[in-house]
Amino acid sequence: MAAAASSTSLKPSASAATISGFRRLPLSTTFGVTTLSFRHRRDQPRRFVVLSMDAKPTILVAEKLGEAGVNLLKEFANVDCSYNLSPEELCTKISLCDALIVRSGTKVSREVFESSGGRLKVVGRAGVGIDNVDLAAATEHGCLVVNAPTANTVAAAEHGIALLTAMARNVAQADASVKAGKWERSKYVGVSLVGKTLAVLGFGKVGSEVARRAKGLGMHVIAHDPYAPADRARAIGVELVSFDEAIASADFISLHMPLTAATSKMLNDETFAKMKKGVRIVNVARGGVIDEEALVKALDAGIVAQAALDVFTVEPPAKDSKLVLHENVTATPHLGASTMEAQEGVAIEVAEAVVGALKGELAATAVNAPMVPAQVLTELKPYVSLSEKLGRFAVQLVAGGSGVKTVKITYASARAPDDLDTRLLRAMITKGLIEPISSVFVNLVNADFTAKQRGLRITEERILLDGSPESPLELIQVQIANVESKFASAISDSGEIKVEGRVKDGVPHLTKVGSFEVDVSLEGSIILCRQVDQPGMIGKVGSILAEDNVNVSFMSVGRIAPRKQAVMAIGVDEEPSKQVLKKIGEIPAVEELVYLKL
Repeated sequence: MAAAASSTSLKPSASAATISGFRRLPLSTTFGVTTLSFRHRRDQPRRFVVLSMDAKPTILVAEKLGEAGVNLLKEFANVDCSYNLSPEELCTKISLCDALIVRSGTKVSREVFESSGGRLKVVGRAGVGIDNVDLAAATEHGCLVVNAPTANTVAAAEHGIALLTAMARNVAQADASVKAGKWERSKYVGVSLVGKTLAVLGFGKVGSEVARRAKGLGMHVIAHDPYAPADRARAIGVELVSFDEAIASADFISLHMPLTAATSKMLNDETFAKMKKGVRIVNVARGGVIDEEALVKALDAGIVAQAALDVFTVEPPAKDSKLVLHENVTATPHLGASTMEAQEGVAIEVAEAVVGALKGELAATAVNAPMVPAQVLTELKPYVSLSEKLGRFAVQLVAGGSGVKTVKITYASARAPDDLDTRLLRAMITKGLIEPISSVFVNLVNADFTAKQRGLRITEERILLDGSPESPLELIQVQIANVESKFASAISDSGEIKVEGRVKDGVPHLTKVGSFEVDVSLEGSIILCRQVDQPGMIGKVGSILAEDNVNVSFMSVGRIAPRKQAVMAIGVDEEPSKQVLKKIGEIPAVEELVYLKL
């Protein structure tokens, strides 16, 4: 009846024929192929293929890897450490390799996968980011991609604290001054950390470790993260707050969120204007979360007193970068994970993941989906899309700092439970819930692990319907419990955020929000508007959108009863400006509205 994300196992069963497109048992064995020719009757050539079995697979390590990781690999495989390969050399070598390990400097392109001739089974990225690996090509060629997301946690946190303290006491600037023959004690008077408020934006592994250390320095720590478990925050002595409250009350801000569409340039002119004058900012996360031009302006205006940056939008930054050269900026060249211990830890973590994958084990750090039988994928394809979009839709309705903890998924189907495997659907809902504000790539392999890691409990319920089981599902419903909503009408009678969807003519549709029935295609973006049900509302809203050249793709109105409350769901192709949304909100009959990106 129900499956909890914290307990569901995705280990391969004995009946599973393949994982990520390769067979489970023979993975540790490779074969050399030799073709022999000789003359037989009437000088006709005869050919035989001789297979010579090598007991170990071959792993190519294309960039420097810690010795402990290399030794672990050598216990299982033949290891070829060849560094600084050109793209052409890599493509030549790869056809002889079962696995490839890289850092950030080697681009694993589609050409690499094509050149492997199907032999490459695993790519290991020694670190977190996988921007240099073509994930789509990897999946198409049945190659699993794994990374090492946890080993550098402490190193990154320590560097964040190092930058925090160095910035507060002007260490870098004072050092440069003394080395220039100056003695400017009065110029470099710093600020104390004791009693100051530090806002940690992104309360995952690194953010929580920074919070622990900041508490030890006598700071008052607050944090913002929609998925941070409240009990973990309380255990550290950290208060979870909204984003606006965090930036408005902080003396120091430390950034630890991934770079996603939702976090890109999160600190900008608008958010800097909401901060205390004289705030100090540390960034050891990703450069793109800060609008660098806006930060320069904020520094010049004194809104931001100082910034300590380990990461930049473009790395390395330009030599004439106004941000790097600013006298109130402390800069380091992406050293967050650069400790001897972290490098060894990353090497071991990625080596274990690669060896496990070659043995046929499902890796918790996998970042691309395993191969799904074609017939299953074809049938579930529109429901897979519906699942992810319902997850994305639901999580954007969440407000406040309490965090998402409990999600219930309900499937209504005429099929017996044994005839409908919902793992892929659950994984896609999890993907929609987590990916918008996370750097993790969620798929069938790591969905339950990722949810558990974030304290997110997902349960499933099935409603058995009468009728023909030709269609796998009638509807999918997603409920998020114990949270506030940006759109009050999305709260059902039982108190949860509730959204429901169906597939119509192969297209995912939103069919219910809270207690209101709607019918709008889950494409592009959606405006939800609660209003007093009265004539002319569709025309008024449509006219305002038309004035801003925003094209309406779908529009649906669900209501309790005539002339009572109604919810209008409007699908739009373009993003409306804030002014347009404000105009809609100012229509007297409109009681609330929210804009959601899919």
